[in-house]
Amino acid sequence: MRDAKPDEQTVTALAAAAGTAPSMFNAQPWRFRYLRDAATFQLRAALDRTLPHADPHGRALHLGCGAALFNLRVAVAHAGWEPVVTLLPDPYDPRLLATVRLAPAEAPDPELARLHPTLTRRRSSRLPFRDELVPEPVRARLRGAAELEGGQLHFPSVWHVRAILELVRDAEGRDRATPARAEERERWTRTPEEARTATDGVVEQVLGPYGGYHGIPVRDLAGRHSAFEEGDPTPFEEEPQLALLGTAEDRAADWLRAGQAMERVLLLCTEYGLSTGLTTQVLEWSELRWPVRDPESGMGQVQMVIRLGYGPPVPGSPRRPVGQTLELA
Repeated sequence: MRDAKPDEQTVTALAAAAGTAPSMFNAQPWRFRYLRDAATFQLRAALDRTLPHADPHGRALHLGCGAALFNLRVAVAHAGWEPVVTLLPDPYDPRLLATVRLAPAEAPDPELARLHPTLTRRRSSRLPFRDELVPEPVRARLRGAAELEGGQLHFPSVWHVRAILELVRDAEGRDRATPARAEERERWTRTPEEARTATDGVVEQVLGPYGGYHGIPVRDLAGRHSAFEEGDPTPFEEEPQLALLGTAEDRAADWLRAGQAMERVLLLCTEYGLSTGLTTQVLEWSELRWPVRDPESGMGQVQMVIRLGYGPPVPGSPRRPVGQTLELA
């Protein structure tokens, strides 16, 4: 049974593992504070890394921090402790999103610990996927993964996927017509020169094909610069496979649960050899977000649209040094 408190090297490794989580524009809007005496991590929102135009209410920030929280739980279980989580522990400090106490454990959660190798292998892909269906048994496992974290995962029908793609095109048009959003996107998209030393943001290597995505729900950042040539011959899949991840309610705690559910699903996809990409632009416009919901699913609020399938490997996005995200107290 692991009962000793972790040393500084272990604490640093745990925070680094948590920091591999996905976030909107790879802003990495989290900070960790480790309390030695209490053997407890505090997860705090990094308000200097917010996206006021694309994410004015902080929903995406909470999703990203929820994903980092889940990664921390995986790393803690792999290291031999039980992660005891409290969401939003202080109503007078909304920046304190969660605490994670490292409790002694005779048998840490094996399902969490098993996902540890996928933390550094998970990628967000903007590349074409093969036209190969994800088998129903795999879909069922992904649904179960979301439910373990208090979320729902729904695979919409072909007709509803097409409706979502129309909504995505609408959202992209609105984004292009809103200068403040375009400027914000530009601020987090790194030039080739910046990418050499970047520790955050979207870098050239992960942008994907140049220009239009022909109805694929991928945010078009490649109009500025791309590692791919215009007219790249590799076609996107004819019928993209989408999954809607949602929750019953739409409060801060629900966003954190959705982030954890999302990351559990993404890591399980990685374990199964699936490529995944995240789509949020259609959820950033309140009048477009509600129609994304499939009325047959019974889902309350859609929190993320996940594109999944079988695609080529992609490089990882840059990460902030753990010295910038972790404070020891």
